[in-house]
Amino acid sequence: MTEPDQRRRRSGRRERPSGPVGPSQRPWQLYRRTIEPTRVVSDDELESIHLASLEVLRNTGMDFLHPRALKLWDDAGATVDEQRVRFDPELIADLISTVPSEFTMHAPNPAYDVHVGGDSVVFTSVASAPNYVDRVGGRRTGNQEDFRTLLKLCQHLNIVQSHGGYPVEPVDLHASIRHLEATRDILTLAPKAVNVYSLGAQRNIDCLEMVRIVRGLSDDEIDTHPIVHSVINVSSPLRLDIPMLEGIIQYSARNQPIILTPFTLAGAMAPVTVAGAVVQQNAEALAGIAFTQLVRRGAPVLYGGFTSNVDMQSGSPAFGTPEFMQSAMLGGQLARRYGFPYRSSNVCAANAIDTQAGYESVFSLWGAIMGGANLIFHGAGWMEGGLHASPEKMVIDADLLQMVGTFLEPLVVDDATMAVDAIDEVGPGGHHFGTQHTQDRYRDAFYKPMISDWRNFETWDEAGRPSSRDHAERRVQEILAAYEQPTMDDAVRAELDDFVDRRIAEGGVETDF
Repeated sequence: MTEPDQRRRRSGRRERPSGPVGPSQRPWQLYRRTIEPTRVVSDDELESIHLASLEVLRNTGMDFLHPRALKLWDDAGATVDEQRVRFDPELIADLISTVPSEFTMHAPNPAYDVHVGGDSVVFTSVASAPNYVDRVGGRRTGNQEDFRTLLKLCQHLNIVQSHGGYPVEPVDLHASIRHLEATRDILTLAPKAVNVYSLGAQRNIDCLEMVRIVRGLSDDEIDTHPIVHSVINVSSPLRLDIPMLEGIIQYSARNQPIILTPFTLAGAMAPVTVAGAVVQQNAEALAGIAFTQLVRRGAPVLYGGFTSNVDMQSGSPAFGTPEFMQSAMLGGQLARRYGFPYRSSNVCAANAIDTQAGYESVFSLWGAIMGGANLIFHGAGWMEGGLHASPEKMVIDADLLQMVGTFLEPLVVDDATMAVDAIDEVGPGGHHFGTQHTQDRYRDAFYKPMISDWRNFETWDEAGRPSSRDHAERRVQEILAAYEQPTMDDAVRAELDDFVDRRIAEGGVETDF
């Protein structure tokens, strides 16, 4: 048996580590949208935005700060003036025509593979928060212990299907080796689909190698198995910097998915109007997506929409606003026009788990779902405009995502579900609690939340009135107490540890501090 065959065989023997399934936890499953996404502008208006974006790329252009990227654009026939690149519409149209409309994202554990694109919907955890907040310790800089806590919650919560990056930045790990330790934690504690940060060529190579080891692939098989995805943010307005371009060059060349996401805030880094901000978002996205195809035709890439607005008095980013919702839906409409998979987010600007956190998250998530998003970033745990992650918010958001999952299930209309016989059996003035129709279905009849308390007010404990955060805090502790680390083949774990320990001994990667 060849070494790749041995790898695949031992990888396939691993048990699927799944969160417990009970009255409040939906089983692990893949979700598909059964309703049409919302159109917020007419076809003519959408075409006007498309043409305006091409005008921006032709006349204003976009800065590419990487010498190799400039050489590739020059060879492709774009107009390169120092770091500024201008594009003929025909060149953009030709390059983006080869973007795949859907693909399989291979997780470290094959049981957690997900489908991206088409009518699929995938939820990730919060990512990239610099701080961590819980009731016991308050607000603090992210560290490895809190990082691992969030990973355990991600693993338990079946509705969280993919990582979006580090749920909180483990700042106590030195930057030179952080990617090694953090990625090892992800692979051993919560082996769902992996997102890696594009922060330099060697980090990219290291992370790809670590996921390859755990998945059980040969180096050649990487090119046929998307095993990491990476967010590439445009430094809006109209600039892609060296680390981001290096990420495209490294990962697109190996057929790994890029999530090209302009970070356009209306009134700050983009025009103050939603239409103007989305024109700029679209121009930046098209240029970045075209570059992925310049690196490798057919490489998977997602159109990322993250346009929101700012508080014009303070300059602070705002999320979960009507403008964010409109932008999310409009971004989805554009992605469908091009045939791209689409990424949006569940975000809020609230500093505490309160009403603001709830309604902003609902609004942003609804914009993402009705906008047709295939991959929803920051699905569970995002707070304070991304400045902190919260374990309590993670389980509250998981409830919200499970409600969305139930909503996405097809509505069955047939003789059995229309229940004409049951209606006749009960007749006027009766009730349906005891009918056979209800008894056959009551266990699975409705969504059952993880943290809500549906008891009557009069039956509450006189010592206190539990809030949603109280229930969420209790659920966090229950989940952590029940957590069991996923199994991993001993030989795979040894190979992973050997690689990580060797790279740490070598000093990891160079840093400026």
